[in-house]
Amino acid sequence: MSLIIPKEYKNLLETAEATERAIKKVKDTFQITFSAHLDLLRVTAPMVVVSGTGFNDDLSGVEKAVSFPIHDMPGTTAEVVHSLAKWKRWKLAELNIPAGKGLYTDMNALRPQEELDNIHSLYVDQWDWEKVITRQQRNISFLKDTVRSIYRSLKTTEEILHVEFPALYPCLPDEIFFIHSEELLQMYPDLSPKERENEITRQHKAVFIIGIGHELSNGESHDMRAADYDDWSSPTDDGYYGLNGDILLWNPILESAFEISSMGIRVDEESLARQLALRNEQHKAELSFHKMLLNGELPYTIGGGIGQSRLCMYFLRKAHIGEVQSSIWPDEMKKECRKNGIFLA
Repeated sequence: MSLIIPKEYKNLLETAEATERAIKKVKDTFQITFSAHLDLLRVTAPMVVVSGTGFNDDLSGVEKAVSFPIHDMPGTTAEVVHSLAKWKRWKLAELNIPAGKGLYTDMNALRPQEELDNIHSLYVDQWDWEKVITRQQRNISFLKDTVRSIYRSLKTTEEILHVEFPALYPCLPDEIFFIHSEELLQMYPDLSPKERENEITRQHKAVFIIGIGHELSNGESHDMRAADYDDWSSPTDDGYYGLNGDILLWNPILESAFEISSMGIRVDEESLARQLALRNEQHKAELSFHKMLLNGELPYTIGGGIGQSRLCMYFLRKAHIGEVQSSIWPDEMKKECRKNGIFLA
């Protein structure tokens, strides 16, 4: 069992009712603020997609989706989404959304391969968002500007939450710090990727690590990314690779880097073909989604996911994600948490 019990942990929201009110405040405030900053329309999204179409998110490429046969559609299997990274892009094309605008949705997923701990659950809830951009906007400068817009929404949410719940004191810095994963490797060559994240986030408190998925100078990737949504292989003006990244915040309760969003400029026709080849997944070019993209039938986009429970956990200064969402936890974990004043839903 992987579990961190913070020393002298204190629940700053002493009643369950206060916690539920604070969860609602975080979700209501953030989605209104960030959708306004990015000009996003809220849409309804599926929980399942048809298997074999390429519309589901493969995450790092090894996770297996929960799947089941459809009774009234013999021979057809559905699978619970991992995320909506590719479905959103198709939806933008269906709605004929122009450049500069986009959509967001409440995404609910099941990831049964997750190792259950303080921040990982079988159940994933996030705001999945996607925005249409021009080909000229497929660059690092535009990626950073978008990250800054999201970060402003985080700051606003934290400040508004503090007004209603004074115990939840703001701690985010004024600006988010940007660094490429290769630069981070050069700074800490003897540390693991997770240890590098901890060191840089401990210093700057809010960090965006650019370029996740491409091989670094040590022959390894900072972390794995599927080949068919984020563009992690395009060269950039600064001599590195990748138009994607992760938003990390320093979690003062767990004393570690805390990922709240994975996002990036999405693959175009060229980078999709290149990344499929790099992963020996050229067979995916025959799937419905991939055919549409390679044929130029989908818009250029930027997008990502922002963890809802993760954000609530951070802002409410909770020690375990089970304090802000209902899921399934090992009995041993629930027992150990309860002994230390951490009550899992």
